[in-house]
Amino acid sequence: MTVPRHPPTSDQSRRRVVLLVEDEPFVREATCHILQSAGFDVLPAGDAQEAMRVYEHHGRKIDLLMADMALPGRNGRQLAHDLRSTSAEVPILLTSGYLERQCDSEPSEPRTYFLPKPYSRAKLVETMETILSKASHRRAATHAS
Repeated sequence: MTVPRHPPTSDQSRRRVVLLVEDEPFVREATCHILQSAGFDVLPAGDAQEAMRVYEHHGRKIDLLMADMALPGRNGRQLAHDLRSTSAEVPILLTSGYLERQCDSEPSEPRTYFLPKPYSRAKLVETMETILSKASHRRAATHAS
């Protein structure tokens, strides 16, 4: 199966940047490859502490945080909360391979989404595109008012 390539639309003059937080090296590398082949720039991190350092360095360039919910130390939800205190607007995609009832998969915070593992390449890219499209429309509406 091929990953659909989505060229930047008129309101996207640069590649979208994803901060990917995954503690399993194989999953992190595979996800990086999928996202890069779909036209995203990826900043990988192995845990929440590293992710916050990456965010502090790249900040406003990051368009989306994608984090596993089961990270060592601070989990994905805690990382999302920390990031929200720094940047309330960045969309967050949480992922988990645990059963929904075990991980409380329905995020209650705005601009926070959930994608269960395992996911297909196509589903990952489609989800990312949908989230970023919503964020783009929200920014446009905010600037128009």
